[in-house]
Amino acid sequence: MPLRRCLPVLLLTAMVAGCASSTVAPSYTTEKPDVMRIGGERPANRDSVVESAGSFCLETAERWNEHGRSPDGQALWAKDTLRKVVPCKQ
Repeated sequence: MPLRRCLPVLLLTAMVAGCASSTVAPSYTTEKPDVMRIGGERPANRDSVVESAGSFCLETAERWNEHGRSPDGQALWAKDTLRKVVPCKQ
């Protein structure tokens, strides 16, 4: 009988302790600032570049776009790379 009364309290204590111990502190850093940036103003877009790939050429454009905000309100910037096949200028 005493176990039946204590069991709900024990389960609740175990559940609260388990949830509290798995909390992860957010970290807003990146090891690749050339792909993603956190906070600040929008980085400048690079001009389009045409590269030779043998029998054809690739035009590469890079654009920075805001992809949401962190919980503390910092802008999350991610770089999108667009590639297009173009004729080579000779």
